[in-house]
Amino acid sequence: MTADRSVPDPGDGRPAAHHGTPAAAHAGPAAPRPRRLLVVTAVDAERVAVEAARLETAEALDAVRVIAAGVGQAAAAAGTAVALARAEAAGEPYDLVISAGIAGGFAPVAPVGHVTVAETIVAADLGAQTPEGFVPVAELGFGVGEHRPPARLSRDVARALGAAYGPLLTVSTVTGSAERTAELTGRHPHAVAEAMEGFGVAEAAAACGVPCLEIRTVSNTVGPRDRDAWRIGDALAALTAAFGKLPAALEVEATHDD
Repeated sequence: MTADRSVPDPGDGRPAAHHGTPAAAHAGPAAPRPRRLLVVTAVDAERVAVEAARLETAEALDAVRVIAAGVGQAAAAAGTAVALARAEAAGEPYDLVISAGIAGGFAPVAPVGHVTVAETIVAADLGAQTPEGFVPVAELGFGVGEHRPPARLSRDVARALGAAYGPLLTVSTVTGSAERTAELTGRHPHAVAEAMEGFGVAEAAAACGVPCLEIRTVSNTVGPRDRDAWRIGDALAALTAAFGKLPAALEVEATHDD
């Protein structure tokens, strides 16, 4: 049975993002589930929150390493690449990288405390500004501007975590105005959240031939900056809870369709 993937239209002309329980995909060739995970966070508070889920005790996993690589795409890419290269050189390569942490959520699909899982990992401000508007780096012919996690795996994880599922934006500057929010949602109407590291992690993982997911919990709503409304503690607690459910999600027997 196929579950409903969407929330009602928010009424502002913006299409609704996938939410809750993504639909199952058509079956394809069988693919093994990942058992050796590298989880990349930005800061120690996120690392500690993931480690509190005690993934290393899960029978479904053979090895788990959680690192805090630093804030922003460059630090995230460098930390991920170094960790993957060292594991490969030691003869113990990882078979999945997860970019993890807290994020700003786009209303109404990803409220504070909610889990988000990336359908695509998008470099939302990598490109050029022109009189006609923003031009993504891919349209400039200078490289890729998004990475797609394994479709079936990301859907299974989103379903297991009860997550909002859609594009997860990577930005170098956190959104803090209604104008910037409108500009981003205009270009990415299905976006569920924004953060600062996912694309860097995904770039490094792709360069090493390792699949990548992005899982984040929402600490604040994307929009005019209001630190008093942020709920970082709640988001970190939700991150621990989400990763506590992850081993069971990875054990689900499924097949890739991408």
